[in-house]
Amino acid sequence: MSQLPPALAITPVDHPLVGRVSPPGSKSITNRALLLAALANGTSRLTGALKSKDTALMAAALQQMGVTVEEPDDTSFVVTSSGRLAAPSGPLFLGNAGTAVRFLTAAVATVDGTVVVDGDDHMRVRPIGPLVTAIASLGVDIVAETGCPPITVRGNGSFGRGRVEIDGGLSSQYVSALLMAAPLGDGPIEVALTGSEIGARGYVDLTLAAMRSFGARVEQTADGTWLVQPTGYKAADLLVEPDASAATYLWAAAALTGGDIDLGVAADAFTQPDALAQAVIAQFPNMQAVIDGSQMQDAVPTIAVLAAFNNQPVRFVGIANLRVKECDRINALSTELNRIQPGLAREEGDDLVVNADPALMHAAQRNARTRIETYSDHRIAMSFALAGLKIGGIIVLDPACTGKTYPAYWDMLAGLGVKLEAAT
Repeated sequence: MSQLPPALAITPVDHPLVGRVSPPGSKSITNRALLLAALANGTSRLTGALKSKDTALMAAALQQMGVTVEEPDDTSFVVTSSGRLAAPSGPLFLGNAGTAVRFLTAAVATVDGTVVVDGDDHMRVRPIGPLVTAIASLGVDIVAETGCPPITVRGNGSFGRGRVEIDGGLSSQYVSALLMAAPLGDGPIEVALTGSEIGARGYVDLTLAAMRSFGARVEQTADGTWLVQPTGYKAADLLVEPDASAATYLWAAAALTGGDIDLGVAADAFTQPDALAQAVIAQFPNMQAVIDGSQMQDAVPTIAVLAAFNNQPVRFVGIANLRVKECDRINALSTELNRIQPGLAREEGDDLVVNADPALMHAAQRNARTRIETYSDHRIAMSFALAGLKIGGIIVLDPACTGKTYPAYWDMLAGLGVKLEAAT
């Protein structure tokens, strides 16, 4: 849909959704690869990449720092760099792109000069204090006065050396940010977790794999400790795999409608943690009573909406980090599920309990209009669109916010036979 309206009404489907859909490239891998290519000397070619608001913001920031980023087609980036980032003429504005802000906060410490990393109003309340403290311990002049962006970094061209400790409990992106900048140190850097908890550990493995693709030498010396050599990076060509978080919507849509959507890639072929969601979704409508979302955090909104139709209530645990995503996703999920049907969900501490009602599977003729607030959060919009496949009257507000990671989401649904129309 070339021009999305302010609100989109979804007509429930009366047939299984069947077809072939190619999910967009992984946002997580694309933004890692863009940064690593910018830190590498030479020309790197990234294919199968995601073109979305988040990756566009990352590419634009890299261009501000002297990196050449070309886009020869809809799924490729060609990145040419000297291997060093230059001080930009103005602040780096990164909207609400959490990966870009966290990764660049560490990377710009290698710039010889001052860099300000900033975002929109939503980003300015997302915490980054633990990462700032860790970078400062390496001797970098860095400050975030509110503990959130904007961050001011006065770099001297090096990421330092020695041991840096980080609490990864709030976000694995802090750990990934340190690891990716570490090869630009002036000596080996040891990155160590201060606690046993880490949000979505699988994303650190994703980071390590991307780093090694660009020539980094990094080894895990103990549980939660990595030693990174000061090798810098070498240009490389990288094929980006499809986005597992995007795949969750397709798996859920097939489960809800009894359909069969071919993604062109098996669930076990993904290296991204959110692919773990496929095994959970496959249990629908008998998903287990307790689901640990700690290692598949971006898939939780998908599964939570699916859980509304389950045969038994579902409690989501290990999801405290969802409170500091694009919005407070625990509160947003509870609020919007209850907007569909009072009592459908509740928050208990940092757990989310979805009080499943299998009768919702037969609510296509429901006359009530339910306007789903999306909080400028792409995952809330895409997840609640799934509810509209079975429940009459679902209207998704600000549908364009899906452009953050899946610009073709609504076209994909329409291509599968879902009727979408502007709503007032």
